[in-house]
Amino acid sequence: MDAPNTALQGQDTTAGGRLYVAFELSEKNWKLSLGDGQRAPSRCTVAAGDTTAVLTAIANARARCHLSADAPVYSCYEAGRDGFWLHRWLTEQGIVNLVVDSASIEVNRRARRAKTDRLDSDKLLSMLMRYYAGERRVWAIARIPTPEQEDDRRLHRELERLRQERTAHTNRIRSLLVLHNLRVRYVGGRIWTQWWARQRELLAPGLRAEIDRECERLALVRQQIRLLETQQDQQVRSGAHPGMALLAQLAGIGAGSAWTLTRELFGWRQFRNRREVAGCLGLTPTPYASGTSEVELGISKAGNRRCRWLMVELAWSWLRFQPDSQLSHWFNERFAGAGKRMRRIGIVALARRLAIALWRFFEHGEIPAGAILKSREINMASI
Repeated sequence: MDAPNTALQGQDTTAGGRLYVAFELSEKNWKLSLGDGQRAPSRCTVAAGDTTAVLTAIANARARCHLSADAPVYSCYEAGRDGFWLHRWLTEQGIVNLVVDSASIEVNRRARRAKTDRLDSDKLLSMLMRYYAGERRVWAIARIPTPEQEDDRRLHRELERLRQERTAHTNRIRSLLVLHNLRVRYVGGRIWTQWWARQRELLAPGLRAEIDRECERLALVRQQIRLLETQQDQQVRSGAHPGMALLAQLAGIGAGSAWTLTRELFGWRQFRNRREVAGCLGLTPTPYASGTSEVELGISKAGNRRCRWLMVELAWSWLRFQPDSQLSHWFNERFAGAGKRMRRIGIVALARRLAIALWRFFEHGEIPAGAILKSREINMASI
């Protein structure tokens, strides 16, 4: 069987006089597929990050397709390791670029299929042409933050990695101690220091030295965590971002949670309705119906994982600190008396409803029904 043409050769799918470029990015080389929708695409390979070679390839493709030097160029690449710097550079060159969600790209459903960087770039080129031919739902487009908005996300992401590193050091120390039947619940603090001073001489020199080095790294990580947490808390309380301080006024939502929700979700994304909020978090249902078979596959998990995890944690916290709210009553009536599995399902549904309520609170100042505030008076100027 002949392989199908993926570049829509010979089909009148686009307006004339345009050049389309698809990037397949990797660590060492970039594969480029270039075409105008009328001729077979041309392909070239450039060194990763070589912007001069990219401009040369575009100029050669224009000449090959008999396009003028000022013919519009449309490009795309998959969101990934290179981030958004390439998008900004292409925009500066006058090229209309799209950053595509990799998970939204359609693939062949055969169990075994050919996959190479060249085929991937050709597929992107084909879908780029289809997108500009009117198939706007052919894939999902990433929303591009400004350089300042992207930089604002560094603090809490570094804090997340440091907390994971702290857990890794703690678990390593406890595991080493268990080798000699020494068991501790907490590593760090005054009690740990006193206990370790008594026990360390009982261990072999190599093991003792390894645990000491782990303790030094753990102390450094904890110091950096305290520094970042203090910086984060000060910025929330200073009112640098009114919406962030507003979220932190709700009982059950701390400064760190308000920071993450603002920097990752509400602060720079513009949502038109509640469905977009739930979709961005990946908390939308995924039904599967074919003929007489109807199955619910659970939530899509196609959105921002940091905020999705955070919203589930905040949902449990909401039940504890906001027991008289309408959302808590809704959960208790439907899921509190059910089994453990149903409560887990219910908490995801509560997380979705809570995210929508927080979005309305952030955008319009609508306090969730029955919710209480840490400060009874809301500064209306900050809403």
